[in-house]
Amino acid sequence: MSSQWGKNLRMSIFGESHGTAIGVVMDGLPSGLPIDEERILFEMKRRQPGNMPWSTKRKEADLPEIVSGSYEGKTTGTPLCAMIRNTNARSKDYSVLTSLYRPSHADYSGSIRYDGANDPRGGGHFSGRLTAPMVFAGALIRPWLEEKGIFIFAQIRRIGGLGTKPIETLSEEELKSLSGLDFAVSREWDRKEMIEAIEKTRLQEDSLGGSIELLITGLPVGVGNPIFDTVEGNLAQALFGIPAVKAIEFGDGCEFADMTGSQAADEMRMDGDTITFASNHNGGIVGGITTGAPIRCRITIKPTPSISQPLQTVTREGVDETLRLTGRHDPCVVPRAVPVAEAVAAMVLADLLLGGGDHGDK
Repeated sequence: MSSQWGKNLRMSIFGESHGTAIGVVMDGLPSGLPIDEERILFEMKRRQPGNMPWSTKRKEADLPEIVSGSYEGKTTGTPLCAMIRNTNARSKDYSVLTSLYRPSHADYSGSIRYDGANDPRGGGHFSGRLTAPMVFAGALIRPWLEEKGIFIFAQIRRIGGLGTKPIETLSEEELKSLSGLDFAVSREWDRKEMIEAIEKTRLQEDSLGGSIELLITGLPVGVGNPIFDTVEGNLAQALFGIPAVKAIEFGDGCEFADMTGSQAADEMRMDGDTITFASNHNGGIVGGITTGAPIRCRITIKPTPSISQPLQTVTREGVDETLRLTGRHDPCVVPRAVPVAEAVAAMVLADLLLGGGDHGDK
């Protein structure tokens, strides 16, 4: 199924942007896991719309309601279902989409794929609204990973041509501070410049793209498999489920194209009884299998396609037309995608580790 991911820990996303509710079914959770409601609500708030100037003005409480799979604050091991009610949809803003396709949206491709039966309001099942259940799922399983010493950090790396220092250069204190920031950039002046660029672009009725960096620490050596079940492949497949993601890089990524073998080599040496690396160009994964070094991943996100500037499009009847979109949209989705990327990575790592011998030592 296209909206289901995972082998050992399966996540199935359901709902539409303007439907009654959105949600997730998680199948394969270990039994007896404590459900940390405070942690879940903290992560949901990081993604929540309507809180910051750079996000959509649609306000949703995003309070998940667990309807199965839990008892006395712990998972039962049976499928866990959580629903998030849509309480602030304004479908009239999207009435024009019953006759027009939005450029760079899934309106056209989705209409062809589902024979015109798809819900066009707010993007329907293709909407970024569907990332809220992903954040719930990741927040539920992250404490289990952290008990094993596995931690996930993420930051905004670039927005609209403006950047900040790479995540692997951040101190432990800076890494830990990222999740407490409304705009996940550790360096204050970089954060200020990016926010100003987003606001300037918003006033021009336009939008900006950018990139997010993930750093995953604590994974043991030997997780993953070669060829078609690699750690990169699992992470990339799930991360591409986040709307607007258009590129994934691991380690030095596209920079490898301009390097020599000697420059790209992660030289090895002994530190007592432990093998260590002089560098981490490969981002903690070689041959699709973890090396024990931190995983580094960069995610590129395109500019929000919903903008108020007039754009050339066509009607569903095949007539040329100009679209000037109204409604509430993010001038840049990158800041709110940070907790989503962390959550999706958490689901992938849990799925790999729950695979037992197929995915390395637990």
